Amino acid sequence: DCKYLQTTISFSIGPERFTCIGKVVTSPGFTEIMPWHSIPLEESLPHCEKGDLFPVGEIKLLEKQTSPPDYLTEAELITLMEKHGIGTDASIPVHINNICQRNYVTVESGRRLKPTNLGIVLVHGYYKIDAELVLPTIRSAVEKQLNLIALGKANYHQVLEHTLDIFKRKFHYFVDSIAGMDELMEVSFSPLAATGKPLSRCGKCHRFMKYIQAKPSRLHCSHCDDTYSLPQNGTIKLYKELRCPLDDFELVLWSSGSRGKSYPLCPYCYNHPPFRDMKKGMGCNECTHPTCQHSLNMLGIGQCVECENGVLVLDSTSGPKWKMACNKCNVIVHFFENAHKVRVSPETCDLCDAALVDVDFNKAKSPLPGDETQHSGCVFCDPVFQDLVELKHAAMRHPMHRGGQGKRQGRGRGKGRRPGGRLNPKKPKDKMAALAAYFV
Repeated sequence: DCKYLQTTISFSIGPERFTCIGKVVTSPGFTEIMPWHSIPLEESLPHCEKGDLFPVGEIKLLEKQTSPPDYLTEAELITLMEKHGIGTDASIPVHINNICQRNYVTVESGRRLKPTNLGIVLVHGYYKIDAELVLPTIRSAVEKQLNLIALGKANYHQVLEHTLDIFKRKFHYFVDSIAGMDELMEVSFSPLAATGKPLSRCGKCHRFMKYIQAKPSRLHCSHCDDTYSLPQNGTIKLYKELRCPLDDFELVLWSSGSRGKSYPLCPYCYNHPPFRDMKKGMGCNECTHPTCQHSLNMLGIGQCVECENGVLVLDSTSGPKWKMACNKCNVIVHFFENAHKVRVSPETCDLCDAALVDVDFNKAKSPLPGDETQHSGCVFCDPVFQDLVELKHAAMRHPMHRGGQGKRQGRGRGKGRRPGGRLNPKKPKDKMAALAAYFV
């Protein structure tokens, strides 16, 4: 075998001192006849003794720059959390999912977690106010106390009281020092009132609210200092400057694209449901207002052909390529292309209880027999309209095409929304009767 010694040579050139590390062969062994397996020339050092002089062959100055370490992967972050005693096998994935959902980090290629500007500012703000809110010491200490409770070596109530007292004190200190966080935020982020573009008028002060397009998109009234959330993953625009009859807010139109569904909504009603049978996050296509021209009661046509609880609602902005969309699922039914006007009638179908539709077709492209341009009927039952529905396979799943009417749990225009009392009651004909039936 080839034997060698690793040698370090120290030498000085003027005031500077340098060190050179290399290898010196002491017994060549088999490399005497196979020199290509010997120590590379750049790693070997010549034989020298203290006080030997060597001529300087070349002197050059190299300028280089260090590169920062790469972002942590999910696996590396989990390893560090386990090392510092943060979390358990069940809670660690939840922590990572939380920082992703709250937009503190984004997941890049290779499952690397890249901090966002928001995440960086928050960490610096916490560290500036109270470093223990960022460092793993507090969380690790709490985890150790929990392990002692599990082993029966610590009292649960004492640990709970002590931990709550610590975090209560830290919370009050953080609130008193929140100005430091605001200073950092103002450097990286604009105030909410200074962002966005004017879109619709507030129903309280009648000034324009600003539309903040960055997710989560929302409307902000700088005068009232109120913020209203909006539907996500779509476009928002003003809806004909029409106002909600309940709160005088200007309506906006949400759309998922030309091939998707769209519906108007009142920003205030969307965040503060006006009726007891409505939930937060409902647009006009789910509003149960009895007389509003944009509500479910006025534009609802019939029960959804796919889901159980949805109602097909006329999209009054879709002309001339008219369509109706379910207010619960993603079902869209295209019909009556090139029609001038489509209106939901107050009358209902005698067979399936869906609302009748009044259609005024283009004279040059009317599909009606005998050069007729106007026709009223049921989208599901009328033989003239059935051929004009694009989603034919969905229409075949309507109760009218299942071998008879069958038993239905609700009416076509708003299943489960009719007044209580008699089974399948007749719909009031006039608006005042509708109001009385709704509120009673």
